[in-house]
Amino acid sequence: MVYPYVPRQRCWVHKLRNISAKLPRKVQEACLKEAKAIYQAKSRREAITCFWDWTQRWRSSQPKAVVCLEKDLDELLSFFSCPKAHWHKIRTTNAIERAFREVRRRTRPMSCFQNPESVDRIIYGIINHLNSTWKEKPIPQFAHSS
Repeated sequence: MVYPYVPRQRCWVHKLRNISAKLPRKVQEACLKEAKAIYQAKSRREAITCFWDWTQRWRSSQPKAVVCLEKDLDELLSFFSCPKAHWHKIRTTNAIERAFREVRRRTRPMSCFQNPESVDRIIYGIINHLNSTWKEKPIPQFAHSS
């Protein structure tokens, strides 16, 4: 089994939304802008440095926001262990969510299947198609709006 050994990547979009919910509106923009510098770093080492700078700046005034990011930092930085060309695509769950949405869109109209193998074949076909076109599809850099 491969999956237990695959590093888990948490979604930066969702994490920034969670952090935003823990901040007063007057500091959201500044705090989130500085937090974004973490995932925009050129390396994991630089990201960790940015993280420590961010925590030093915000821990005393916004401890809940800092804890929110701190507890998942390793899983937020997993993308740095992948090829650099993939970083912007895998640091969010958008591609995965899009794939699940496509599977639902294709299987719901079918309503019933003859056996589990027929479901597996359809899902395999959908995922295989998505995998073959994934590299060519541009996924824009995400932006977080407050």
